[in-house]
Formats: sequence, structure tokens, C-alpha cells
Amino acid sequence: MDAARFEQLVIDELDQLPDDMVEGLDNVVFVVEDRPEDGTLDLLGLYEGWALTERDRYGVGELPDRIVVYREPHLAACESDDELRAEVHTTLVHEIAHFYGIDDDRLHELGWA
Repeated sequence: MDAARFEQLVIDELDQLPDDMVEGLDNVVFVVEDRPEDGTLDLLGLYEGWALTERDRYGVGELPDRIVVYREPHLAACESDDELRAEVHTTLVHEIAHFYGIDDDRLHELGWA
């Protein structure tokens, strides 16, 4: 799947998320990149920034937090378009949860990791 089509899939899945999940996002941008900086295929997404629970250290004029979705690792992990769509959805929920201060252990408990 080419980059433009994958980016549209990410946008479509983002639009499918519940309003109460995305309405609280403040100063966050979503980015699609081919691979993580280390070039591996084992990281599907990344949250870079200050979780809502840590925003007491957040200053005025901060650059936006970033939620990155990696295209090539998703393509390598999924065998069908339906599986890809589901995995992108899970990745978005997972990374947005980090914005809200939910760590990986709790995400595993909830089935989102």
C-alpha cells in the first residue's frame, strides 16, 4: 500500500474513534512515517510529548505532541486490508491512551497493547 493510501486509512480510522476520546486532545498532531528512526519493523506507533497527567510541567508555547503511525511495520504485520485497518485502529487508541497518561501495563490489561 502506498503512502497516500495508508495515510487516508489512518485518517479514516481516526474519524471512527469516539468523540470523547479525541475531543480532549490538546496540542497534538498525527503523523504518518514509513519506519521508526532505527529502521526496525517492530514499532507500530509512538507518542512523543507530555501526557495529560504530566501537563503541570507543560509550558506556554510548547511544540505540539506527536502521535506517529508507522506505515511499513503495519504493512509487514498485516495480511489483509481488514487486518491492517484493525491494527491501525488499535495503534491509534494505544497512542492516544498515552496522551491521557495510560501506561503500557494498563493498556495490556485493557487489551489495547
